Amino acid sequence: MGPPDPSALTARTWRRLPAGIWALGFVSLLMDVSSEMIHALLPLYLVVGLGATALTVGIIEGIAEATAAIVKVFSGALSDRIGRRKELAAIGYGLAAVTKPIFPLAPSIGWLVAARFIDRVGKGIRGAPRDALVADIAPADLRGAAFGLRQSLDTAGAFIGPLLAIGLMWLFADDFAAVFWVAVIPAFAALALILLLVHEPARPAGLRQVRNPLARPELARLGGIYWWVVAVAALFTLARFSEAFLILRAEGAGLALMFVPLVLVVLNVAYALSAYPAGALSDRMNRIGMLIVGLLFLVAADLTLAFGPGLWSILAGIVLWGLHLGLTQGILAALIADSAPPELRGTAFGMFNLVTGAALLAASVIAGVLWDAFGARWTFVAGASFAVLTIAGLIPLHGRLSTRSKKRGDRGGGAGTDAARQ
Repeated sequence: MGPPDPSALTARTWRRLPAGIWALGFVSLLMDVSSEMIHALLPLYLVVGLGATALTVGIIEGIAEATAAIVKVFSGALSDRIGRRKELAAIGYGLAAVTKPIFPLAPSIGWLVAARFIDRVGKGIRGAPRDALVADIAPADLRGAAFGLRQSLDTAGAFIGPLLAIGLMWLFADDFAAVFWVAVIPAFAALALILLLVHEPARPAGLRQVRNPLARPELARLGGIYWWVVAVAALFTLARFSEAFLILRAEGAGLALMFVPLVLVVLNVAYALSAYPAGALSDRMNRIGMLIVGLLFLVAADLTLAFGPGLWSILAGIVLWGLHLGLTQGILAALIADSAPPELRGTAFGMFNLVTGAALLAASVIAGVLWDAFGARWTFVAGASFAVLTIAGLIPLHGRLSTRSKKRGDRGGGAGTDAARQ
């Protein structure tokens, strides 16, 4: 028997995914369209429109992203304590929506800083409960497809938003405020979708109540396999530093400044097109094997970006980078859901996001130091080296997950089949 036909497999899986998964996916898409329309223009607006310095922009972005990573831990833990996810996810999306009108109305930088801060708090509040809700709603044998679909739709928003911003800036003759007002619409549409179309499943009978999810005994209950997955994910994150370095590489290879934003568009198109098929395949094949394939794409991307002779080679490396994201990010989320106890899924996703967020900061610092000291080539060679180390860490994890899958069944959400279907 040959390998599964990806197109037939994904078509069958689409029809089996619960409506709530599709709704959460479109919630992510609409909010990302709104956020990216603003974020694609905000640095330029701050500098050109309000006279901010580059340092101010960097401080705003650093505080915003650090806030989101920290809040995710507590929101995930709170969702485990109260035993509900939807309310917290809706609050997070609601906070993001109500900040959007502040951007066109803000009279000063202080208002924009406050809006950006509250927006990232909203992102932090919704992130871990939403991911735990995906795991709760999806049948266990469709978790990879569920996370892949949400990631695909989310990433589609990440390239639709900037493209809309470009088109609207042309239409409105570079009127930032007019574009920001248009961005309000998809944000409130996302909030309406989660309130009206997402229904949280009933808590399984007999599921253990958790009083303090962040207490040491509860964190220990997450188990060695979970923490191994987190450790491998952190090592993996060291290999995939900020996409800002892809932009710098493309510009250094001769890409005209006016086309530089297309780097992220190309990357996110490749990401969006590959995330759902990869997730669906991981439900029928081996999740660890799929991750290793994704890491090999990252190695290929790094080597192409390091040694590629011209602009077309750099663009090929960017496509490979996008494909590696599609082949790994949704599957990592599915592995977290597979390995964590159902009553601690919110905490599990919160800790995962905190650790990988810190690793991404470290990765970007390392990449920047290497770039300044030795040049672009060695930055990407270092990324490829970390990717190879991650593959080495995945090999023993595969054996432990396979053993566990034979010993336990899934007691949370969906179909109740094997918790770690590999």
